[in-house]
Amino acid sequence: MKHAISTLALAFVFAASLFAAPPANPLPQLKIDDAAVGDGKSPALASYADAVEPAKKSVVSIASARFVRQRLPFPWFAPGANREYKVEGLGSGVIVSADGYILTNNHVVEDADELTVILSDDREFKARVIGTDPKTDVAVIKIDAKNLPLATLADSDKLRVGDIVFAIGNPLGIGQTVTMGIVSATGRRVGILAEVEGYEDFIQTDASINQGNSGGALIDAKGRLVGINSAIISPTRGNVGIGFAIPANLARNIMNNLVTSGKVTRGYFGASGEPLTPDLAEALDLPRDTRGVILNDVTPDGPADNAGLRRYDVITAINNRPVTNAADLRTHVAQLPPDTEVTVRIFRDGKAETAIVRLGKSGDALAYNELLPGVQVTRLTASQRRSLRISSSVDGLYVVKVDGDSPYKDWFAEGAVILEINRARASSVETARNSLVRGRNLFVVYSKGAVRTMVLVVK
Repeated sequence: MKHAISTLALAFVFAASLFAAPPANPLPQLKIDDAAVGDGKSPALASYADAVEPAKKSVVSIASARFVRQRLPFPWFAPGANREYKVEGLGSGVIVSADGYILTNNHVVEDADELTVILSDDREFKARVIGTDPKTDVAVIKIDAKNLPLATLADSDKLRVGDIVFAIGNPLGIGQTVTMGIVSATGRRVGILAEVEGYEDFIQTDASINQGNSGGALIDAKGRLVGINSAIISPTRGNVGIGFAIPANLARNIMNNLVTSGKVTRGYFGASGEPLTPDLAEALDLPRDTRGVILNDVTPDGPADNAGLRRYDVITAINNRPVTNAADLRTHVAQLPPDTEVTVRIFRDGKAETAIVRLGKSGDALAYNELLPGVQVTRLTASQRRSLRISSSVDGLYVVKVDGDSPYKDWFAEGAVILEINRARASSVETARNSLVRGRNLFVVYSKGAVRTMVLVVK
C-alpha cells in the first residue's frame, strides 16, 4: 500500500493573510536549559507527571478560520449573488515567552483570516501572525497577554535515539492530550517539504501524534521543549507510530529571524556535491568506510571558493556536525545566518584538513548560478543523473529553474542539461559563462531523452 504523508492540522486546516508588518521588537525572552537530558544513567521512574505538568500549561490550542466567497450557480436567477461560508481548523502551539510569542506550524496558520488561541486554563485570545517559513513549516504568532506560562527550551542537538519524549497537543479536537514514546531517529528527511524545496531535519518519534497535534510540543523527560510536532507518515492518515517534529534549535533560529525582521535569511555555502561512496573513497586514498560529501562544483568567488575549498575535497563535518550527504550540507548551512564563520573538516589528497568558511546569503546563489537572465543552472551530479535516469554519457549543466519572465523561457526547460556552448564543454558555470558571446551562440542541450542543437541570440 502506498503510504500517504500527512500534515497534521485537522483535515480542514488552512489559514491566512493575517501577516503583521515586520516588527521591530527585541527578541522574546526565552527560558533555555541546554544540558543533556541524562548523565548516561537510566533510573527507573514510576511517573513523569512532575515533568509534564508545567509543560502542559505552555501548550495551547489554535482555532483558525478562513472565509470563502463562492459565486452561486444559475446566475440568471440572482445576478452577482455570492454566498460566503467559513472553513474552520484546529491545531496546537507552544508559548515560548511570557509576553505571548507562540511557536506553531506554518500549515496551521496558512491562509487564515482569523486565529484564536485557547490557553490551558480556557482563556481565549485573538492572535496575529508575526511571520511564517514554509520551507521549515515554522510559524510565529503572538497574543497580547502578560505573565504567561512558557516552555523551557532544550538543546535539541543533544537528543539521542532512545530518549523518552512526550507529545502534547489537541488531537482531533478532543482536548489537551499527552502521549509518550521515544526518539526513534534524528536528522530524518522524508520529502514532506519537497514541494517548497524545504529544509528537513526532523526528530522521528513513536509518541502518538494525530491530526490537531500540529504545532504542539514534543518535550523530554525533564519537561523541556525539544521539538514542534509537524507531521506523520501513515497509510490511514491516523497514527501508526511514525511522527515527526521540528527540532527546537531549528525552530528557535527561525523564530528569531521572523521576530526581528519578519523574514528568514539563510546562509549560503557556494559548493555542492554528492555522497562519498566506498569506491570514490578508495580512489581518493581514503578508507572505504569514510563518510562525507565529495565536492563536484565550487562556485567561483563564492564562500567555499574564497575559503580555498575545491573540487574533490571531501567534507565530513561543519561545526562538528557530521555531513554524510548533500542534504546534510544544505540543511546545516541553511540553519546559520549569513556572515557566520563555520569550521569545515575535509579530506584533501588523503589528508585531514580544516577550513574556515564565511557564509554568504542564500539569495547569492541565484547570482552565482545564473547563466542567462532567469536561467539558473548547477553542475549535473551523479545523484541527479540517477534520479532522472540520465545516461552516464550525459555531462554538463543541469537547468534548475527558469523564471516565468525570462527572455529564454521558450528555449530551456527545467531538468534539461546544457552539454556544450559554442563547441566548448559546459563543465562548470564559470566555463559556460566564458563561452558565451554577444549575438549568436551554438548550444547543445539534452532534454527529455534527446540531444538537440540550437542557435540562441544573447544580448
